[in-house]
Amino acid sequence: MTRYDVFNGDADGLCALHQLRLSDPADTRLVTGTKRENALLDRVPAVAGDAVTVLDLALPGNRDALIALLGRGVRVRYVDHHEPGEVPRHALLDALIDTDPEVCTSVLIDRTLDGAQRAWAIVGAFGDNLAATAHRLADTMQLADAQRDRWRALGECLNYNAYGLSEDDLIYRPAQLYRALAPYADPERFIADEPHFTRLSQARASDLEHARTLAPTVHGPGASVYLLPDEGWSRRVFGTLANDLVSQDPRRAHAVVVPRSGDRYILSLRVPAGAPASAHSLCAPYGGGGRARAAGIDHLSRAQLASFEQALARTFAASPDEREQ
Repeated sequence: MTRYDVFNGDADGLCALHQLRLSDPADTRLVTGTKRENALLDRVPAVAGDAVTVLDLALPGNRDALIALLGRGVRVRYVDHHEPGEVPRHALLDALIDTDPEVCTSVLIDRTLDGAQRAWAIVGAFGDNLAATAHRLADTMQLADAQRDRWRALGECLNYNAYGLSEDDLIYRPAQLYRALAPYADPERFIADEPHFTRLSQARASDLEHARTLAPTVHGPGASVYLLPDEGWSRRVFGTLANDLVSQDPRRAHAVVVPRSGDRYILSLRVPAGAPASAHSLCAPYGGGGRARAAGIDHLSRAQLASFEQALARTFAASPDEREQ
């Protein structure tokens, strides 16, 4: 029997798998990629009797491949927190999908393990921009503020590393970064003993400094759109910038857009809690998706981008103060 671990290359996917394999070590084949490489099950050549674990990958882009695997007699465990659409029913499928906006895949794995590797669930939650959830978990470990700050920075750096149009844009390939994490049950030891956190911290700070100099191309009462230049640093930082913007101004919606080849664009969206529409519902008409407060679109034409900007402006036509009245 061959076992496959298929996971999103961002902080949540990395930390979910890391928790799982710390508690259940296994010799597996890794299948991963950039954050935007979501349809990964197509790459899995599993056959009858094999086992596949899928972590932090939205189901809609993987449904056909999942059904094909199940049809070939492959046992699949699927854990995720994105909007799934219709979930197949099959005796070989063990699916745990929870779209609560306060959870991520790392938190779901933490539940299944009864907190056995909670340190990395905290890192994953911080990386997935779920600071309140991360702090609640950190309270159970009685973590000091300085330790929380380090784990938050680590999570944000792991997440930053996953953004790019291809693995060539990244500082580390996600499989390489996972293998570097694998020996460490304690995030403190990873931070102290490995050079990767320092390298990612420095690169992230430099890229974010570039991004923070840019003004929004669209600025409405309740939402802004930032169009970044066609540069490697832009492709690395656009998700981090979206999280940074909503952290600095959590009552507004923020969209960050980066050009890609063929006169197309990629977009990352964050919306506030209690928004008139979810991030997922705003992105879905353009072939995108995600969660209630964070979603994205991988391929936007120029005309679609203009349409999205208009839809965003209509949805957030009122200022945050007006919406609260």
